[in-house]
Amino acid sequence: MLLVGLDIGTTAVKAVVIDEHGAALAEGRAATPWSVSPLGVQLEAAELLEAAASALTCALATAPDGAVASIGITSMGESGVLTGPDGKAVGPVIAWHDRRDLAELESLRAAISEDAFSVRTGLPMREQWSLTKHRWLLTHVPETRGATARLNIAEWMAFSLGGAPVSELSLASRTGWLDLASRNWWTEPLEWSGASRALMPELVVAGTNLGAVSAEAGISRLTGAAITVAGHDHQAAVAGAGAYLPGDVLDSCGTAEALVRVIEPALSEPALLELTSAGITAGWSVFEDKWALLGGTQAGLVLQNALKMLGLDSADIARLDADPSHGVGPLHATIDAGQGLSLHGVTGATSQADIWRAALDAVTRQAVEIHSLMTRAAGSPSRMVVTGGWSRSSGLLQSKERVFGALTVSPAKESGARGAAFFGGLAAGIYGSAADFPSGAGPRPSSNTALQPEGAL
Repeated sequence: MLLVGLDIGTTAVKAVVIDEHGAALAEGRAATPWSVSPLGVQLEAAELLEAAASALTCALATAPDGAVASIGITSMGESGVLTGPDGKAVGPVIAWHDRRDLAELESLRAAISEDAFSVRTGLPMREQWSLTKHRWLLTHVPETRGATARLNIAEWMAFSLGGAPVSELSLASRTGWLDLASRNWWTEPLEWSGASRALMPELVVAGTNLGAVSAEAGISRLTGAAITVAGHDHQAAVAGAGAYLPGDVLDSCGTAEALVRVIEPALSEPALLELTSAGITAGWSVFEDKWALLGGTQAGLVLQNALKMLGLDSADIARLDADPSHGVGPLHATIDAGQGLSLHGVTGATSQADIWRAALDAVTRQAVEIHSLMTRAAGSPSRMVVTGGWSRSSGLLQSKERVFGALTVSPAKESGARGAAFFGGLAAGIYGSAADFPSGAGPRPSSNTALQPEGAL
């Protein structure tokens, strides 16, 4: 029995085919089709559908024979698709990182206090969330005013394949419209943004069966497969990497680094405000009746910029990691607002490997700050599971190990898409619950010692 996972990320759309035991069988990918204009970064929903079809077709073309039981879909958060009465998209999809809505953010601050917003939504008040982009669209793109439904990207993709229109809780938690305590839509920001409860679909948990892929979707091997939404991509990666057991923290080391921790939904208002003031979010998890804490940095971008500063590229990482002079000297690096490095203590003896080590330690310090705040709010974790492309850097792992101690490196590839496939299996009845998902992280450490930062960098 084959399970398909689709991960619609900021950089690429990734599809994987696995079996029910979690073994990877095939994969495909396509670039996420953003366009850049004087307004900012956006895409057309129809072009995103074509990119997803390309990634899925590529993966299925090389997959073994057999019935496809299900497809689970995860995506970046915050960005959404407005649809009209005919179910077709109206208006562009604004990128989550687009900043055209700064004026709308100031208007929101005047309407709702930052503390009230953060306590109700679990989000810091900033321009990332869906509600300010929605207000911008209604003001600047007249055709969006006739929309009858608003879907997050993974939800819209599931709907386009034949699934029922829904709003999955972990994605709804990234909109600014969801009240965490009641697990329902919050009227005040809906009205402020020009939205309404009628625009919002039914709220469901990840793994809910939404129907079957229709023949009209045009991907014959998927026709009849169960469809589900697998939630926010970082949280689907928690499932794909096997980092969802009590005490686990996922450290997803990509262009953006994300630390994710699944917790019980019981944080005090002061704890929520401390987290959100530091940019850490709290929201409903892809795991039923749980919350997830998520804190992010631009660690991968910082390291890419460090390589450019050295006149090097990714092909040089293994050499820098292995350089015996690695870490010699008084060099210290800080990260500036543009995600570049400011170097302190450079001498004539400073080598490329010294600068690289300083960059690794700088991004590790950022992770320590996030981890410490999460620990203060939710208690000490027991295991850090590392995944993502930068986890292949031995130097970065060594920097993290000096602070956090032993790490568990997940061998799972494309953890987000893999996790999405697991939730598809849940929708199809192949798994009874998330407890039945195949592990992607290996055994837990034998020690019961809580994971705490051990030293300074």
